[in-house]
Amino acid sequence: MSPTILTITLLVPGYLLGSLPFSYLVARLYGVDLRQVGSGNIGAANVWRSCGFGAFVLALTADMLKGMLPTLAALHVSHLPPAAVILVGLSAILGHTFPLFLGFRGGKAVATSAGVLLAIAPLLIIAGLISWVIAFLITRISSVGSLSAALIECVAGTALYVSGRLDLAYILYIWVAVGLIIYLHRGNIQRLLAGTERRFKRLS
Repeated sequence: MSPTILTITLLVPGYLLGSLPFSYLVARLYGVDLRQVGSGNIGAANVWRSCGFGAFVLALTADMLKGMLPTLAALHVSHLPPAAVILVGLSAILGHTFPLFLGFRGGKAVATSAGVLLAIAPLLIIAGLISWVIAFLITRISSVGSLSAALIECVAGTALYVSGRLDLAYILYIWVAVGLIIYLHRGNIQRLLAGTERRFKRLS
């Protein structure tokens, strides 16, 4: 099978896997509809706020896996070139952001984007994780952590590309993913500037 046909074949299951609203489903196990509580977002951070840390870890892991698994399949099973690998990863991200199973109203793609990055450049996840933790502990605001992690990964990824240690397709993915994350957080950014963004009070 040609790389083009194989890539197209992987896009549909990638999107469908991305469409599975794991954070929403985890919250439902706790009797919570994420769309009706907290920020109203069906992401892992809202699971933490509404259901506790254990539920957050479960939801975060599942949301990362749905980005990582199709990307790993494209990279190591199908042996597709970098640009095709990224297209498969993006299909999962689009599924998370515009899920078929929730009326195309999804999350903000932070965990799923991180899952794709974990598959193609795992060392960058460490930089992003450290920056998220530091920013969150200082501010107790999830969006600040997410935006900080995205920007740090963008800078670190660009440095790796300039030094010749990261493929062009992968750094383009990072730039696009960071741009998408910032766009999806535009409401959070407006609230941050207005001083009205929610702070976490529940850390357990």
